[in-house]
Amino acid sequence: MKPVIAITMGDPASIGPELCLKALGDDTLYEDCRPLVIGDLSILERAAAIPGMPALRLHAVRGVEEALFQPGTADVMDLCACTPADVPVGRVSARAGDAAFRYVRRAIDLALSGEADATVTNALNKEALNLAGHAFSGHTEIYARYTGTDRYTMMLAHESLRVVHVSTHVSLREACDRVKKDRVLEVIRIADRALRDMGIGSPRVGVAGLNPHCGEGGLFGREEIEEITPAVEAARSEGIDAQGPVPPDTVFSKARGGWYDVVVAMYHDQGHIPLKLLGFVYDPGEGRWQTVSGVNITLGLPVIRVSVDHGTAFDQAGKGTASEKSLRNAIDYAVRLSRAKRRGERNAPAPEEPGE
Repeated sequence: MKPVIAITMGDPASIGPELCLKALGDDTLYEDCRPLVIGDLSILERAAAIPGMPALRLHAVRGVEEALFQPGTADVMDLCACTPADVPVGRVSARAGDAAFRYVRRAIDLALSGEADATVTNALNKEALNLAGHAFSGHTEIYARYTGTDRYTMMLAHESLRVVHVSTHVSLREACDRVKKDRVLEVIRIADRALRDMGIGSPRVGVAGLNPHCGEGGLFGREEIEEITPAVEAARSEGIDAQGPVPPDTVFSKARGGWYDVVVAMYHDQGHIPLKLLGFVYDPGEGRWQTVSGVNITLGLPVIRVSVDHGTAFDQAGKGTASEKSLRNAIDYAVRLSRAKRRGERNAPAPEEPGE
């Protein structure tokens, strides 16, 4: 059975609705999965009226069982959270932030109940989210809260480069303070387990340093000596092929060259910048982004969550010019993860009968 992929529409004033229609306008998508958009029908109708958008039948459903999952049709779980009059295209608003939050909550519920095999999220706007009274710094924290998950991390992936993070949405000052042995070891473990679940038998984990030149023996900082190296040694004692700390100015080039299957970055921008340098390509001659690709996977959750690795792009919303490549990559990744999860469940030993 093809997996059901619940796709959130993202901020309704963003490019998310357009990307949903573009992705579902490719009939080949239905060869691998059963896609279901979580959002608002009226917002998608507005996006469908943009010149050049694919001609799709929009089919509103109340539950997964009502979806048709047919090429040429976009099944939409219509939450009636907002209308085009409520959320002008390209503008930050509390109404849009609340709607985006509700889409995510429904996708999480579908995944927890088993009605969806995986979830894929389009971008939401953090300012709009908080204006609506939802005090979260992003999707990752929403998923963690509503799945009851304490130990998790973000993984970015573009082609062969995969990056996980010790910390993400905090200040740089706080990010440095969060580089502690226990957290670094935790992220190494999560990354190793996730790659094994993806079918990589013996993952090679490259662990970045925090300071320039990994601190030069303590001259530029002692985090490598006191926190990162002990974490790597502990991971290796558990049978994990962790290597490092590796100077952060070379570890990503090495991973790109095949030395590592994943890199543990110490903070948000350390991991995001090299991946987006590869995945985000701007054409100055044409004055537009040639490609915006890469996916974001939250590891450690009881459900599968993959996301586009770009923002709401309010400046492009309503024009029909935004590329759906990142969304399509995210859906494809979600399909692969859901299949790997099913294989793991089939291969798992049967639970023992409870004792008398």
